[in-house]
This record gives sequence, structure tokens and C-alpha cells, in this order.
Amino acid sequence: MKSSDSGIVKTPLVLIPGLLCDPALWAEQIAGLADVADCWVADVTRDDSMPAMAQRVLDEAPFTRFALAGLSMGGYVAQAVMRVAADRVDRLALLDTGPGADTPERTAEREDLMDLARRAKGFTPINRVMLPMLVHPSRLDDEPLVRAIRDMAERVGVEAYIRQQRAIIGRPDGRADLRRVACPTLVLCGREDALTSLALHEEMAALVPGALLEVIDRCGHMTTMERPEVVNAALRLWLSA
Repeated sequence: MKSSDSGIVKTPLVLIPGLLCDPALWAEQIAGLADVADCWVADVTRDDSMPAMAQRVLDEAPFTRFALAGLSMGGYVAQAVMRVAADRVDRLALLDTGPGADTPERTAEREDLMDLARRAKGFTPINRVMLPMLVHPSRLDDEPLVRAIRDMAERVGVEAYIRQQRAIIGRPDGRADLRRVACPTLVLCGREDALTSLALHEEMAALVPGALLEVIDRCGHMTTMERPEVVNAALRLWLSA
């Protein structure tokens, strides 16, 4: 724990971005929770497997023990951290993610997107395909939000994107591991998340003993950017559990 200037004890909080995301994914949480959380964003661009990503988080985190939150691919990495170092995690938040391994159909889709990224040498074609699955339909014309998502993708780059997709394809089924989670856990998603469904989050919440499920209405996959005020309220409650 770290004390702020006001004397409030802050919780060390490790934040893990998703596929093609960087610290901008968590910008509203870093700012909105600054009074209660000492935030650090992990780098998940340099490795091509979940175990390697998890180990890098553990090696580079500036805290011995911490609260851990991951969105989408970041949620897969958070589950990988729990498999090897649950003793370092005081509480867990899984946002817009899932418990299972890739299906053959989903892997084939990922391979097609990787081929497209290589040929295009960028993400404009992928953004056209993926954006309707990333945000609520009502936000597709929200230019600042759309631009922020596209800018993250360009900053991450094609080579890191391919490494991340390889890691996602190789992830294991984590249902048995979720049953062993013993810390306060938040499971959160947008009700209209088109990539990781509400049903998956209901399943995860049922697997983790005592987990709290938070569903955000009129929200897609990018909850931290689409509805930051609601996400921050849920995370603030989770941090105080």
C-alpha cells in the first residue's frame, strides 16, 4: 500500500491492456481512481505466449502484491498470472474477456486477420472489420472514441499484433483455474459486447467463488473507454472490498 498526500492509503493496481491496446485503454481509470489506486500498466506487446506475458507482468510490476485488472486479452493474461502467482494478487478484475480456449473457428478468423495485417502493413482494413464488434452501435459515429481506438492499434503495430494473436490462439481453457481463485473478484462486461458475450461473464462469475458480476447497459467490448464513469464506480467498489 502507498499513502497519498491526503493520507489515504492507495492500492497498488496492475492494469493489463487488451489486443492492440496500450495505456490509453486505461487512461480514464488511471485518472479517475488516482485518489485510491497507484496504477501501473503492463506491456503485453513483446511476447507471443500467455505464460511469457504473465511472467513479464510479474517481473516488471513495481509492486510485490497488487490488485490485478485485465480487459479482453488482458483478462487472459490476468488469468495466466493467477495460475503461477496467485499469492501476489490481492484482488482480481476480469473485464470483457472469457474463460475458455480458442475454438477452431475463432483461430481461423485470427489467422485471416493476421494475413490481412501483413498484406496491408497497417490496420485500416482490420479496423473496418473489427470496429462494429468493439463498440456499441450507438458509438460508431463517436469520432474521438473511434480515433482513440485506431490510434492505439497503430502504436502497437503489426508485429506486436501478430505476437499477441499467437498468444491468444495458444491460451488454455481456464475454467478449472477460475474455480481456485480465492481473492475478491469482479467480472464486468458491456451488455452488448459482441466479442465476449454476457453468457461468458455469467459463467466466469459462477466459477469464481463469491465473484461480483457487473453488466453495463448500452455498452460494447471497450468498456473502459465507452463508459468509463460506470467502470470506475465498479472498480472503486471492488478496490474497497
